[in-house]
Amino acid sequence: MSYHTETLVIGAGPAGLTAGYLLSKHGRDVTVLERDPHQVGGISRTVSHRGYLFDIGGHRFFSKSKAVVDLWDEILPDDFIDRPRLSRIYYKGRYYAYPLKAFEALRNLGLLQSAACVASYLYARARPIPKPRSFHDWVRNQFGERLFSIFFKTYTEKVWGMSCDAISADWAAQRIKGLDLGAAIRDALTRSLGLKARAKPGEPVIKTLIESFRYPRRGPGMMWEAAAAKIARQGGRVLLDRGVDGLSYDAPTGVWTVSVLRGDGSRETYTARNVISSAPVRELVEAIKPRPISTFHARALQYRDFLTVALIARARHEFPDNWIYIHDPSVQVGRVQNFRSWSPEMVPDPAFTCLGLEYFCFEGDGLWNAPDADLVALAKREIGRIGLVAPEDVVDACVVRQPKAYPVYDEDYRQNVAMVRMELERDFPTLHLVGRNGMHKYNNQDHAMMTAMLTVENILAGHRRHDIWRVNEDAEYTEAGVSGADEALGSERLVPRKVA
Repeated sequence: MSYHTETLVIGAGPAGLTAGYLLSKHGRDVTVLERDPHQVGGISRTVSHRGYLFDIGGHRFFSKSKAVVDLWDEILPDDFIDRPRLSRIYYKGRYYAYPLKAFEALRNLGLLQSAACVASYLYARARPIPKPRSFHDWVRNQFGERLFSIFFKTYTEKVWGMSCDAISADWAAQRIKGLDLGAAIRDALTRSLGLKARAKPGEPVIKTLIESFRYPRRGPGMMWEAAAAKIARQGGRVLLDRGVDGLSYDAPTGVWTVSVLRGDGSRETYTARNVISSAPVRELVEAIKPRPISTFHARALQYRDFLTVALIARARHEFPDNWIYIHDPSVQVGRVQNFRSWSPEMVPDPAFTCLGLEYFCFEGDGLWNAPDADLVALAKREIGRIGLVAPEDVVDACVVRQPKAYPVYDEDYRQNVAMVRMELERDFPTLHLVGRNGMHKYNNQDHAMMTAMLTVENILAGHRRHDIWRVNEDAEYTEAGVSGADEALGSERLVPRKVA
């Protein structure tokens, strides 16, 4: 079967559905293809197991961009609830509030250890590593070597499966931007004394320190299911069970031909003037025919996968955290989500709780390939060791695997992405990369949406008005939203390029 559409969107996650929604809202012909046979939302979907709802990771709805917040309210106007943010760190049998509370941290670490942390920080500030290249270098400069070893090293290496010396400093600068020990101590003292910190005029909000967030009452999947439904009502199409495995571009006509494989083995062909891709860069480049020269660089891009073991247990000892970071090296679990604290509607029976234990792995490794029963047994043992739930209180469980959850920022990722981007932009002017995996950038949900919003502006304008690669690197660009993007970048920095 063959179909034609003006714009074909690959992937129905936050970026892809944002693009589909805005294009269909403007009356443009758009088709969104999603490989998953059952759900939209990608990593931001909500999974249901016997009426218990849980995220694939927790997804806070917080953004400094008014344009993004307004779009959330437009798509899902009546289903947001305000939730207090509470998270802790578990380390060596003790819990630390996160963000830190100064006196609690002092008590847990002890006077000598706390003094050593401060001394290590002062030394790092006096003698910083020039031009930090690794995650280790960057965090050591901001917090000191001792705090790096306590609160960053173990958890980070669990997440990425590699040494902190092999992770690019870009990841730290992006994810912990604006926060150092001085900011953390000021915030910690304010919290410990029961005072509410107020940002000074013009002072940026540090996302790591926010105290509340909005959340759809039945999980983030509500947002993306609503977006898919509105795309259909506006004349667009969102089609599941469609995996793109071939793309070719005819330069004289400016038409893309896209090959799609369905789960039953049948094939479909789509032609389009524009292609927006939120698929992993490595997969996209492999699918282009003839194969781009930069395929070598695309193949070098790495991804980190993870799985969630959701445990349903009798709620004997309820705890208020949304999630807990597990820094303790004695267990494999990296983070524990408490879904009732995200929203009470996630757990249908108040006599029970639902916890999501997150294990970071590589697709195909021993953890990924372990039978579900073995993973459930591991999760029960470790939740008991941490002390959150007694293993005998667990009455049901569910395992969900998520491939390519995180693009890896290794030492060579920046050069590899640059080479791929250069070739694709030169040879395929109507191919647009958006979102976390589409751009191989560890974007938050709001950043992924912003890349799609600006891409739609580019398509509607007929040329590349906005450099979407600046999103999440240029704070002013991200926070200004679509309406302020030109002012933030400066029109002289953009080279218009005609697109169909």
